[in-house]
Amino acid sequence: MTGEREKTDERGFEVLGGWPMFGVWLGLVAAAIATIREAALASTDAAAAGWGILGGLLILTAVVHLCGFFVVNPNASRVLVLFGRYRGTVRRNGFFWTNPFTIKTRVSLRARNFDSDKLKVNDKGGSPIEIAAVVVWIVRDTAHALFDVDDYEEYVRIQAESAIRGLASRYHYDAEDCDEVVSLRTAREEVSDELKQELDARLERAGVDIVEARLSHLAYAPEIAGAMLRRQQADAVIAARKKIVDGAVGMVEMALTELQSKNVLDLDDERRATMVSNLLVVLCAEQATQPVINTGSLYN
Repeated sequence: MTGEREKTDERGFEVLGGWPMFGVWLGLVAAAIATIREAALASTDAAAAGWGILGGLLILTAVVHLCGFFVVNPNASRVLVLFGRYRGTVRRNGFFWTNPFTIKTRVSLRARNFDSDKLKVNDKGGSPIEIAAVVVWIVRDTAHALFDVDDYEEYVRIQAESAIRGLASRYHYDAEDCDEVVSLRTAREEVSDELKQELDARLERAGVDIVEARLSHLAYAPEIAGAMLRRQQADAVIAARKKIVDGAVGMVEMALTELQSKNVLDLDDERRATMVSNLLVVLCAEQATQPVINTGSLYN
C-alpha cells in the first residue's frame, strides 16, 4: 500500500429550480395557516388537538423546506455534501433548492491575489537578499480545494512562500556575481515563468491554477546593501571610464591619420607621443583643461 489518498474529483449536480419550490413552500405555509384556523374553530377538544398536531407538522415541514434554498452568484459555486457524502458542485448562477439537510459550502471562482511578505533568504552565492512575489490564482476544482487539503487558502500561502524561497536559492542575485546568464535581477521574466510552473505543480493537489506569478520586490539585505551599492557604483564608474578611453583613443587615432594623410605635419615618434598624450589628457579629463603655450622648441 502507498501513502497516497484517493483524490475527490469535482462533478456537477442537478438541483431543482428555486422558484417552483418556493411555490411549494408557500403552499405549505397556507396549509399550516388553514389547519391552525380549523383547530381554533373545532367543536371538540379531540378535533382541535388533531388539527393542531397537523398544523405543527406543516409548520415544521415549511421551516425545514426553507433550509433547502440557496443562491449561486456569478463566478461562485456551491459544494454539496449530504451526510458526509460529496454529492456534487453547482456552478450555474441562480436561485435553487436541494435537500434541506445538504451542507452547501460557498467556494469563490474569482481570481485572487496573494502578495507575499518580504522573505529574507540566501541566493545561490550565499548572499542574503530580500525577495517577495505576487501570485494570482483561481480555484479550478472545488472538490480538490475542499476535500484534498485542510485549508486551501492557507495551503496556497505556505506553498507560495516555499516556492519563492526555493527559487531564490537556485539563482544568483546578479549576473555580475557569477558566470551565469540568468539571475534574479537580469532575467525576471524567465524567473517568474519558472515560479509559475513550480506553483502549478505544487498546487495541483489543491485544485488551484496559477494565472500569474511575478517578483514584486528584490533587493540585497540591509546588512550588505551599502557595500553592494558601492560596488555597483564602482562598476558603473569603471564602465563609463572604459567607454571614454575607448572613444578618446579612436579620436586620437583618427586625428593622427588625418594629419599624416594630408601632410599637414611631419611628426617624429617623440612629437607624436607628445601629441597623443596631450589629446588623451584633453579628452579624458573630468574638468576643463587649461592650454599651455609653448614659446620655445619642444626639444629645449
